Amino acid sequence: QLQLVESGGGLVQPGGSLRLSCAASGLASGFTLGDYAIGWFRQVPGKEREGISCISSIDGSTNYADSVKGRFTISRDNAKNTVYLQMNSLKPEDTGVYYCATPKIVFRICVLWPDSYEFEHWGQGTPVTVSS
Repeated sequence: QLQLVESGGGLVQPGGSLRLSCAASGLASGFTLGDYAIGWFRQVPGKEREGISCISSIDGSTNYADSVKGRFTISRDNAKNTVYLQMNSLKPEDTGVYYCATPKIVFRICVLWPDSYEFEHWGQGTPVTVSS
């Protein structure tokens, strides 16, 4: 079964950068992560998961939350079965646990993003703390 593993989180000062990775394992025969749209979400205590970004598998089109537009960039390396989230100009409000996931249906496109309830194959998350 498909499993996603997030990594790359940590403690960073405001204005700093981090690159998160979402790696896949357990793919069905004949499939790669390139066959799936991937969404990034952020969760802070007491709040629901917030959609941060999504990248389609068909044409690589991307979506971003207004709060991160111009600062975050999502990309994918299909050969490595990995999706990245480059986060620049980080702010304290970017703090949270970051997760990646795939859409439950229409799994190649981001039409269901940013609704986290329409996503599955959640990883364990990687924590990001932006603080001085």
